[in-house]
Amino acid sequence: METTQPLSGRRAQAARNDRLILEAARAVFVADPEAPISAVAERAGVGISALYRRYASKEDLLRQLCLDGLRRYLAAVEVAVADPGDPWDAFVAFMRRVVEADTPSLTLRLAGTFTPTEELYREGLRAEELNARLVRRTQAAGALRPDVVVDDLGLVLEQLAAIHAADPERTMQLRRRYLALVLDGLHVRSGAPLPGPPPTWDEFQERWTPRGGVDSGGSRPSER
Repeated sequence: METTQPLSGRRAQAARNDRLILEAARAVFVADPEAPISAVAERAGVGISALYRRYASKEDLLRQLCLDGLRRYLAAVEVAVADPGDPWDAFVAFMRRVVEADTPSLTLRLAGTFTPTEELYREGLRAEELNARLVRRTQAAGALRPDVVVDDLGLVLEQLAAIHAADPERTMQLRRRYLALVLDGLHVRSGAPLPGPPPTWDEFQERWTPRGGVDSGGSRPSER
């Protein structure tokens, strides 16, 4: 049986610093995408030289932050797609996990502030494919209204991420409340048709083109 070797003292410290840096970067840049990288080092309690040893630039840090958020999102949708139980229950659990993880805030605040990598594009495409499988399965079960498209979920989750109160706990209470209202609307099959055309893939992708820059193409890198 394989055993996990403990990290050496130096490697353990480096891993700890990296966690602190990413947690601090999330807090700093979600609050203010224009904040300097020095604000991240200060919040993380690490020296600026330690931060630059790990991330050569603010763009590198933003890319890693969004990749980390995308992987959390992927973990949530993978669990939902693999769930052998009731499709609606799996869909609801997925939506709740994403709201709790708050990954949509990264898209809401950071889209267009850096040039995505091919890895981000690939992972974004994978998330899109899993999202589509989840939506199709839930609709096939007659549990999700048929006029909902996969990209509707992205905008719904971003709308919930835009809810903020002075207290973080109150913020999450309000997001859970409005998620419950949204889920009721998504579950109704006999309601009036949704007005207007749904969001498109291109509309999501365009937001990841750096402002004033040129995009290399591909799928959007960060989900919701």
